[in-house]
Amino acid sequence: MLAAIAALCVTLAPTAARADTVTDWNDTASTAIVGVAKQPPPVAVQSFAMVQGAVYDAVDAIDGRYRPYLETPPARRTDSQDAAAATAAFRVLTGALADLLPEQEVMLQQLLQPRYVASLAAIPDGPAKTRGIADGEQAAAAMLAARHDDGNPHNGRSEAFTPVVGTTPGAWRPTPPLGVKDPAPWVANVRPFLVPSVDMLRVSGPNPLTSRAYARDFNEVKSLGALKSTTRTDDQTNAAIFWQENAYSLYNRVFRTLAADNHLSLADSARMLAMTNLAGADSAIGCWHEKYRWNFWRPITAMREADTDGNPATKADKEWLPLFDPSTPVAPGAPQLVTPAFPDNPSGHLCATAAIVTTLQHFFGSDQVPFSVKSNESGAIRHFARLSDVLREVTDARVWAGIHFRTADVQGAGLGRTVAEYEYRHYFQPVCGRDDTAVNEAGVPRGRDRRHSPVA
Repeated sequence: MLAAIAALCVTLAPTAARADTVTDWNDTASTAIVGVAKQPPPVAVQSFAMVQGAVYDAVDAIDGRYRPYLETPPARRTDSQDAAAATAAFRVLTGALADLLPEQEVMLQQLLQPRYVASLAAIPDGPAKTRGIADGEQAAAAMLAARHDDGNPHNGRSEAFTPVVGTTPGAWRPTPPLGVKDPAPWVANVRPFLVPSVDMLRVSGPNPLTSRAYARDFNEVKSLGALKSTTRTDDQTNAAIFWQENAYSLYNRVFRTLAADNHLSLADSARMLAMTNLAGADSAIGCWHEKYRWNFWRPITAMREADTDGNPATKADKEWLPLFDPSTPVAPGAPQLVTPAFPDNPSGHLCATAAIVTTLQHFFGSDQVPFSVKSNESGAIRHFARLSDVLREVTDARVWAGIHFRTADVQGAGLGRTVAEYEYRHYFQPVCGRDDTAVNEAGVPRGRDRRHSPVA
């Protein structure tokens, strides 16, 4: 029986090919979600998760090697994966981004409709194309139905959420120079995509204001994160600015690069993009839930009001400014740098980065997955030899930026890993058991069962 199952798994494994349709539509999704709809990161990743989850289910229904995320359309092995992927992405994007401003709706239609027509035109007419379209339609409909009324106002109703503006030591309040509030605090109440309850994503919270640990975090960011720091190096400054781009726009560029560099098949690319974006979505939801549970102040507030924190090891600086200040230069067209308009702990970027890094380590079966990526925030290109190098750098970069205490970064990374490990145990498993031996044409293992210890 085991030999028969092994033979079936080999039979079901497709030949590797460039994942053009899947990665092209991921690129289109990024333009639509971030460029046109201008969704902030914790909102954008939910849209990415819906698109990539539906694309995966549509393609996986045809490919047949892995378990579906939601449900499998009644597909045939001969159905067109390209038609299924393009249709699923197109339908979810038009459904999930249906509440835009009038000018945004026009831009979205001008973006999506021609690209969908072009995608289908490149596929030969016939039953395979027709059935592939139907597979994509069903996967998209299932995703839109599953996320209806999930707490995201773009998907229906959402609970009213008013952030608490604090006045006591340690409590979050809007930060200078803009003094604005979170544009999407409701993310804290969205139903997760993967984990059964957001309560399993709790963090231990900020250090007590009078503790040595708090003073250590305070003095680190006061020195390294200051606008005119004399202890931060030029490379650290560059790294901090590099990582301030919309995290999910940047990371999805990384995913497309990894798909091309590793010659992933269309089905494998669909699986990688679904795994990473769904893990990212739950990490954002869990992170925002915890941010408002702890409601902890940002470094700029802590520095200026340190004379109220009761800690003799901290000293107030009423004029302190972080590196992330509008006076700091960025790439042409990039938004100004400011302290984000929501509480400190846990760090949203670290929740995302740890979830994504851990998921990629599971997918590739290795930490040694080199890549290069360019940031639209700084215009620079950075190179990484290992996935864990990314997590290490982002952890430091948020301190260098002057916008997070290190404890918020470490706890955010822990939350992200919790999401990724839960996903690894419960989703996207091979139909025929662990696929420890199958490799793509570049020799990269598909879904090897290994454990890793990302650097926090």
